[in-house]
Amino acid sequence: MKVLFLACLSPKTGNHTTAERIRSHIESAGHSCELRDVADFHSPADVAHLVSQNPPFEGALAIHLFKAGRLLLDLRLPFGVIFGGTDINEDVKDEQKRVVMKQVLLKARFAVAFTEKLKEEAEFVLVSPDSKIYVQPQGVRTECLDELRVFLLVCGLRRVKDPLYLADVFSEWHSENLHNILIIIGPKVDPALTAEVEAVVQRAAGVFLAQERSQQELHAAMKRCFAVVNSSVSEGMSAAILEAMDLRVPVLVRNIPGNAAVVKHGVTGLLFSSPQEFVHQSQRLLSDQELRERVVRSGKLYVEEHHSVKEERETYQRLMDKLHKVQFLT
Repeated sequence: MKVLFLACLSPKTGNHTTAERIRSHIESAGHSCELRDVADFHSPADVAHLVSQNPPFEGALAIHLFKAGRLLLDLRLPFGVIFGGTDINEDVKDEQKRVVMKQVLLKARFAVAFTEKLKEEAEFVLVSPDSKIYVQPQGVRTECLDELRVFLLVCGLRRVKDPLYLADVFSEWHSENLHNILIIIGPKVDPALTAEVEAVVQRAAGVFLAQERSQQELHAAMKRCFAVVNSSVSEGMSAAILEAMDLRVPVLVRNIPGNAAVVKHGVTGLLFSSPQEFVHQSQRLLSDQELRERVVRSGKLYVEEHHSVKEERETYQRLMDKLHKVQFLT
């Protein structure tokens, strides 16, 4: 089956990594999958024109119901959708977007949520029968400082990631102990926010901004840091958190639903609800070797048990079969 796969493909982002991994699952089952950036299309009509080309597409898949799923509404092909964190955390707050998302979910043959919580919220807000929404956590594949203790904040520079949330308090903490530094690393997605971050970093001692890196280089940086940090306002399922856990690196994450779904406080990582609490939890991690070893060990075990790439592949291959069967019946 020839499948069109739409996603937001900003370079070196979690969305791009997830889409590439799912595409590989689909192709390993013998299907042909063309991954395209939603930015390439202005309307559903553009996508409808693409799928009509020879040889025609036989099915479609999209990550994010509003950003990508809306572009599939004019298709007569069977399609499936994958919820992103922005869908339930942000887009449903906008009435116009919510109406479109309901239309997409109604027409989709299936939908995939990363957690049970996202599934429950989607069923409630978008009024969907639970038989249509499957739960499949993201699979993780990772490739496996001296005096400095590097806290690595991995995120694209956009508002929802709130990259400056910890800047001031971390700078104060750094002035008390010069060994502690915070590095923000990721693509410059929002130009206005990027300018803000660059200005703050210039004046905030101990806080640095690094250019985006390839996934292999990023994993190498993670393995050398003291802890990986997440300070987002909302998340669907952070690939950076899961990758850090898989690499046996402690995670310190903001206590929001998307993060709390994968990080159990004191077991697989540490949660914080304010910048001051971040410093407190970091100090615990620095002073308690037993705690550090426990969260590293439990985090690795959690990823192995709940975020299997093999299971993720099998799920998407079964769902592609579902589209394929529908194509023959219609």
